[in-house]
Amino acid sequence: MVAQFNADELLTERPQVSALIRETLIKRAKEFNIVLDDVSITGLSYGKEFSLAVERKQVAQQEAERSKFVVAKADQERRAAVIRAEGESEAARVISKATAGAGMGLIKLRRVEAAREVAITLSNSPNVVYLPSGGNMLFAMNGPSKVVA
Repeated sequence: MVAQFNADELLTERPQVSALIRETLIKRAKEFNIVLDDVSITGLSYGKEFSLAVERKQVAQQEAERSKFVVAKADQERRAAVIRAEGESEAARVISKATAGAGMGLIKLRRVEAAREVAITLSNSPNVVYLPSGGNMLFAMNGPSKVVA
């Protein structure tokens, strides 16, 4: 009796399948003068091959969903890159136009601002050591040195 339903129907139409089984069992039991009050389907198991097929199908569906997500994520990243590039292009045009109209003052201002940010960052870092340029710092600490030839 259960064989007339496919696996999906057994899962999705469980109440109807249960009612049909109940009716059939009650009729058959009546032939043997047995009165059944109620019938419950408590356990339904499938063959090993079917269970493996269902598992493979679920894994394939999950992989398909994952692939869709990866494609959608790549598309979003591509769109973001295009938007960033357009913004940078527009900023370059504006700076170029400002430089042409007002000279190099804007560029010099940006350099000063960048140097200021670097100086603030370095001054707040405990791992930064400032060394004077030129000459050997260790020789300079003891005062002028005399070289004997």
